[in-house]
Amino acid sequence: MMELQGANMPCQRVFTTGVFLVLLALLPPIAIPQAPPAPPVSPDLSGMFTFLKEGEFVQLTVEEGQLSGLVSRFGDTADDRGQFIDQFFDKASLQGDHLYFKTKTVHALWYEFDGTLTTLASKQKGEEGYRVLKGKLTLHSLDAKDVDHISERSVEFKSFPDFRRP
Repeated sequence: MMELQGANMPCQRVFTTGVFLVLLALLPPIAIPQAPPAPPVSPDLSGMFTFLKEGEFVQLTVEEGQLSGLVSRFGDTADDRGQFIDQFFDKASLQGDHLYFKTKTVHALWYEFDGTLTTLASKQKGEEGYRVLKGKLTLHSLDAKDVDHISERSVEFKSFPDFRRP
């Protein structure tokens, strides 16, 4: 009798698996919520913002819905002190009011910004400080042994005035 029960076991598994698959097919599909698509980046966000020192700036450019830009700064090392250095964005994104960018590496330095882009209700479009980048700026600096030295700080960069406004 033991042999008969053992012989029926594979048939019982096939039957049970078949019933399970039929029941699974009859269940209504489960809706998986999806995030709404990010709104297109507005071209009027293009412009210049202050950076760390007087004369330095961040440039945001929106073309065909894509965000790009650069940081233009004074060099700080013995080899480039006082020279202007343009560090173009390697990565950039703007989703809602959240802005992120990472610059390309120049002279073993690069920046990352993670924060928000807001508009001040107390200012009129085109006025200095009408838009503000506020968040965390991270400076990455590689030493001679390629060790990444990281420094972070909270920053607030204000838009330059738009002299084209009426």
